[in-house]
Amino acid sequence: MSRVVVGITGASGAAIAVRIIERLADMQGIETHLVISPSARQTLLHEVGAAAVERISALAHFNHPVTDIGAAIASGSFHTAGMIVAPCSMRTLAAIAHGFSDNLIVRTADVHLKERRKLILMARETPLHLGHLRNMCAATEMGAMIMPPVPAFYHLPESVADIVDQLAARAIDQLGLPASPQAKAWEPHVIAAS
Repeated sequence: MSRVVVGITGASGAAIAVRIIERLADMQGIETHLVISPSARQTLLHEVGAAAVERISALAHFNHPVTDIGAAIASGSFHTAGMIVAPCSMRTLAAIAHGFSDNLIVRTADVHLKERRKLILMARETPLHLGHLRNMCAATEMGAMIMPPVPAFYHLPESVADIVDQLAARAIDQLGLPASPQAKAWEPHVIAAS
């Protein structure tokens, strides 16, 4: 059984987090641990509705209060396949980059960095100022993967749901779980010379 931690923070993009939890729930041998910040709860309610919040809470194997710094996932002895923070607010990114472990999401991210485990930060903001970029560099230098939810169009999405699904799949793929790849891969097309 592989454990995956998903932290959801207050940045826009709540649908991506919902889809990540749904996809992980569909995978065999994956135990999910979910942490939702208070700001994330507000954003989830606004962007995807109460039913989606209830659904992901039910799909996750464990729901941890963001204030529970003593939760099992906050310990280096709690082995995981990795952690995804989606979306990752600039406040959370800054806290991770500077080691301010003042809530369970940031503490668990800090543990993933110190234990050299995979940490995917779906940093969500635009445009970016120099402080954002420096925090991204600092987190990257410590071992995090910065993965802004930038859509790809090579898979020819027909809806926002297709874009969200591909973003969620790409984030999960970064964990290198034993299950087969989830995201649609680039397939180059040969164009005949005229």
